[in-house]
Amino acid sequence: MKSIRSFVACSAILSLAQATWAQSASPSSAEATRLSGFSVAASATERSWEKKFQDGIVADNLRQSMQHLSARPHHVGSPYDKENAEWMLAKFKDWGFDAHIETFQVLFPTPKERVVELMEPTHFRAKLQEPSVADDPTSSQIAEQLPTYNAYSIDGDVTAPLVYVNYGLREDYEQLDRMGISVKGAIVIARYGEAWRGIKPKVAGEHGAIGCIIYSDPKDDGFFNGDDYPKGGWRRDHDEMTRP
Repeated sequence: MKSIRSFVACSAILSLAQATWAQSASPSSAEATRLSGFSVAASATERSWEKKFQDGIVADNLRQSMQHLSARPHHVGSPYDKENAEWMLAKFKDWGFDAHIETFQVLFPTPKERVVELMEPTHFRAKLQEPSVADDPTSSQIAEQLPTYNAYSIDGDVTAPLVYVNYGLREDYEQLDRMGISVKGAIVIARYGEAWRGIKPKVAGEHGAIGCIIYSDPKDDGFFNGDDYPKGGWRRDHDEMTRP
């Protein structure tokens, strides 16, 4: 009986200790809802304001705004870019903000002539122009579209052999070196993706190439990964081009 009582007493003490530890380890409900960097009281105020903000988001307003902003090509320095800035300024002022437009002078080159041409074994000249898409009325606005090119590329007119360099990353050139293939004096053709496109001509130049063509491989786009536009979010598997 004594051993049983001792066991019961020890069990009761252990249970009490576990309960005490659990109470001390578990935060209070108020503490558990505290936002990082906020006190408990300030967290409640912050959550209240966040809910008011979220409740004020209307999907139709977002859709209408995006349609307005993207109605015409609006690259930097374009007429519609200025119209968009003025439209947003008016919106901010309507909402009670002390807003104004600041003007900055930036270097933004655009090409006067672009030619990509295969000379042999057969002759081919790239169109460098996307076809319009029936579901996208803005795709036919050719007069205001920014040309397809790689911004800040230097002027040049080069003719040279073509060398495929996969994604045009440093490890791709290392693999070419192991295979005994040099790009010195050549034009390289690289797949779009896996790195910022500005890196590709830079690394190509470091290895002696005199030109760089970047293309979208079907394996990296809608042909392989899923439905393309307008059924899905992937680019179409043909005639799609990127801009600066």
